Amino acid sequence: MHITQLNRECLLHLFSFLDKNSRKSLAKTCHKLLEVFQDPLLWSLLNFHSPAELKKDNFLLGPALKYLSICWYSERVKVCNIEDWMKNNFQKDFCNRHENTVSDFLLEVCNRCPNLLSLTLSGCGHVTDDCILLLLKSCPNLKTLKLENCVRITDKTLEAVALYGGSLQTLHVDFCRNITQTGLERVREKRPSVMLRAERSANMIPDNKPEKQLMFEKASRKLVQL
Repeated sequence: MHITQLNRECLLHLFSFLDKNSRKSLAKTCHKLLEVFQDPLLWSLLNFHSPAELKKDNFLLGPALKYLSICWYSERVKVCNIEDWMKNNFQKDFCNRHENTVSDFLLEVCNRCPNLLSLTLSGCGHVTDDCILLLLKSCPNLKTLKLENCVRITDKTLEAVALYGGSLQTLHVDFCRNITQTGLERVREKRPSVMLRAERSANMIPDNKPEKQLMFEKASRKLVQL
């Protein structure tokens, strides 16, 4: 039996075992397999390992998407995690090339994937509070939100969770250095049923603007002199 003789259900099951690139390659072989590739039911789960993958045409976004993960563990993540005012020209140029990639992608998710249940972001240093706020509003069924090493995430995201995270069951904000203990306590107060984890976040040194950093250094020097 030729693969194209299988019914739609069987073909969807076979496609589900393939990665995104393999699915795309197979879809190019004939019209019937292309239709399977374009079936929204095939795309209930998406995993990405770098911002560059978000710009490829080897996947589809649609209402069937339930589980989304964007985890970037490359050494280059460290560049994005440097405070903007401390970056040199080379580092700024590197970040400018992909600064809005993840945020723009998540905006598409907000528009096309209202049934999202789980979102994991790791090493996405340019994702902002506003982006997470919009996602919480657009995906009211979101049950799991895991943020790791997302340095632009602040207590505003925690406030958004308190206001719009009615379906949330799990919230992780690990190694997010601009999260405070006050923000975490607010979530515990407003959403006591949420399983909250914030490994190291509230204990890390938050970003400071140059003028604030200068004042801190001056104050430290005075204490040393005393």
